[in-house]
Amino acid sequence: MLLTVPILQVAILRFVNPPVSTMMVYQMIGHLFSGERVTWSHTNMGRTEISPHLYSAVIAGEDQRFFTHHGFDMTEIENAQRAHARHPNRPMRGASTISQQVAKNLFLPPWHNIIRKGIEAYYTVLIEFIWPKERILQMYANIAEFAPNVYGAEAGAMFHFKRHASALTEQEAAQMAAVLPNPERWSASHPTAYIQRRAARILRQMRGIPTDEEEDGDPD
Repeated sequence: MLLTVPILQVAILRFVNPPVSTMMVYQMIGHLFSGERVTWSHTNMGRTEISPHLYSAVIAGEDQRFFTHHGFDMTEIENAQRAHARHPNRPMRGASTISQQVAKNLFLPPWHNIIRKGIEAYYTVLIEFIWPKERILQMYANIAEFAPNVYGAEAGAMFHFKRHASALTEQEAAQMAAVLPNPERWSASHPTAYIQRRAARILRQMRGIPTDEEEDGDPD
């Protein structure tokens, strides 16, 4: 039974857009318990209602081997370990794929333990097996947090640039992708020097120019 429920969830969500994700609900509950005002912005969009620039930007910024791996990018894990060994004072960069992030944010609360990682891996395998890559990208774009309590490409584009997700330019898409590691710390519409460098690298990657994440420099 425990193994069957995730299969049903993933199968249904191949065709149905969820109104909320587990991460959204968890953060809402956190605001309630802390006595803060509960607000959020989120709109699900169809695959073609989101600018292809944003899809390219999130792949460039988050998961450059998205279309060639099957949920786990062992090359990126090794690269992250080597980068951390060279710069041990910097936070270790993430090596989660887009598929893993969808599994984590859509289905699971942000708890950190080995059991949760195992469940995340199971959902990742199911997502990769049941969904086409285009659906994974669409889901990611619809549930990613682009500003505090602002979820999905449409809400993010309206919040930062006062335009619909379908109308995002290459530069705007790169800036939105650049803040994804920590949208509560950085802003796509008011980028720091670090986010400007990161967005510039993502834009070059989108245009087929080889880049290295170390070009971003130290976060500010």
